[in-house]
Amino acid sequence: MKTTIIVGIVLLAGYMLYSFKTDNKTELPNPNGVHFFNGTWNEALAEADKQHKLIFLDVYATWCGPCKKLKKTTFNNEEAGTFFNTNFINVAIDGETPEGQKLMAKYGVRGFPTLLIVDAHSNLIARTTGFQSANRLINFGKKNLQ
Repeated sequence: MKTTIIVGIVLLAGYMLYSFKTDNKTELPNPNGVHFFNGTWNEALAEADKQHKLIFLDVYATWCGPCKKLKKTTFNNEEAGTFFNTNFINVAIDGETPEGQKLMAKYGVRGFPTLLIVDAHSNLIARTTGFQSANRLINFGKKNLQ
């Protein structure tokens, strides 16, 4: 009985280590994909106002599988990159950081990923949740451009 339990624990531990190793491959983002703003939320709002653009906000969690898939596939898609880089200030915020927690409360975010379109005055325009293919995400953006 003890041997069976020990073997089970060893196999489970090995599987978990293998899963973490393969799920966390480091890949360089596509330079033609979606470019995300590097700064605070208030700086992004100011940049959106300056450029007369809306903000596309990705609220994610580091452990979230659909969030990782969005980053790996949809946000690396060249067509999505061209559309979002042209029309939006793109912001990605970890919902588990202090700034992310404030934005989650402000916009009523209850799950990951949540994708929002917000104007330069911090008003919510639209939201969608869950993984989105590049085409679906582009259609979401087009539908909500002002």
